[in-house]
Amino acid sequence: MSTKQTISRRDFLQASLAVGGGAMLMPHATVRAWGAPVATPTPIQPKAKAVIQIWMWGGPPHLDTFDPKPQAGSDYCGPFDKPISTNVDGIMIGQMLPLLAQQADKYAIIRSMTHGNNGHETASYMVQTGHKPGGRIVYPCVGAVVSYFKGYRAGYSGLIPPYVVITQPQGRFSEAGFLGNKYKPFATGGDPSKTPFAVEGVIAEGISVERQQNRRDLLGQLDTLGNAIGDSTELNALGQAQSEAYGLILGDAGKVFDLSQESKELRDAYGRNKFGQACLAARRMVENGVPYVTINYQGWDTHKQHFQQMRRLLPELDRGMATLLQDLSDRGLLDSTIVWWGGEFGRTPKILYEAPWDGGRSHYGKVFSDVVAGGGFKGGRVVGASDEKGENVKDRPVYPTDLIASMYQLLGIDTNAPLPHPLGQDVRVLQNDADDDRPIAPLTEIM
Repeated sequence: MSTKQTISRRDFLQASLAVGGGAMLMPHATVRAWGAPVATPTPIQPKAKAVIQIWMWGGPPHLDTFDPKPQAGSDYCGPFDKPISTNVDGIMIGQMLPLLAQQADKYAIIRSMTHGNNGHETASYMVQTGHKPGGRIVYPCVGAVVSYFKGYRAGYSGLIPPYVVITQPQGRFSEAGFLGNKYKPFATGGDPSKTPFAVEGVIAEGISVERQQNRRDLLGQLDTLGNAIGDSTELNALGQAQSEAYGLILGDAGKVFDLSQESKELRDAYGRNKFGQACLAARRMVENGVPYVTINYQGWDTHKQHFQQMRRLLPELDRGMATLLQDLSDRGLLDSTIVWWGGEFGRTPKILYEAPWDGGRSHYGKVFSDVVAGGGFKGGRVVGASDEKGENVKDRPVYPTDLIASMYQLLGIDTNAPLPHPLGQDVRVLQNDADDDRPIAPLTEIM
């Protein structure tokens, strides 16, 4: 499918913006369906300062990870028919996640996520914005909203942008929506498992710091126009931007991407692979004040050769995510950092043995799992349940807005707060763009 939304209104809104230049719930307001205000109890005191989102690009299989169903038989569980106990009595997870099994006291499993959408682009939009696709407004995702409230609006002064994605943009939707390019994530590019981690525009392979400094000095000598004009508003702004850029390249700010500063033992614990080192880089960024980091973990769209890919990917996931949780906890960062694991949907519970899939799993939005930890979320708990074959929600359906509103609440972001729309429309952080009146249900049982 195209990695670009095909709604022409999106292009119009973006063009208009270019030309023009959860949640801390209200004491007497919450949200319904996809966001309209209704009565609510007293809000929870905000606890989180940052979010690390582990975005499982393509959709992770809930039966093979955090919602195993061995009793459903081999047509459903395949070779993964021996779920393992965790360090929390009564909670079992997939057998390929032994390290995460020892961290279950730190995270909560949501086994009843649902939205019913099986399209990559549309499901990604729903999960990451809390809004249904196809309307007149293209909403920003959680990362962009956090970047607005906890970043620029809050006086964020770090040289690293407040919303970072490692390593590639999600590519399923416009992350910033109507907020515009300022709130798009900074995509690092590169591969954090390599030395150096060649962050786009910051670190270049084969070019030393001394050579970068010499280049800067030469650029200053060649700037005859600037030297001749002297003081100028436009040139001063350009100079400030250049100074900040070189501050990232040559100063202390860019050192956050230098993973060689970490011990060999810790890097090994995370796993010497792209995902494991991305988790380490994400920890370093939130430790340095970046409020939102997405790890775009690709490879989970497993229509074919599903179990072959799971045998490679699940150990990577297990080692990287388990070490991230422990590392954040050891450094006193887990209490103030939300870790959010999940994708746009799950995978079909029943294995597709027929050709051409030959043992694959397809898209499945009826029920899937997410995991949250830290930032005020209580670990060692399970929210909701799927049925005996993992095909439908059995108990406590959780919609994307339920989870997003819970994260906003823990971050101290008011769901009824206005967002700056380029055409002056009254748009709130979460508001009703659906026809139903289902009240949103923040995850109070794990907050």
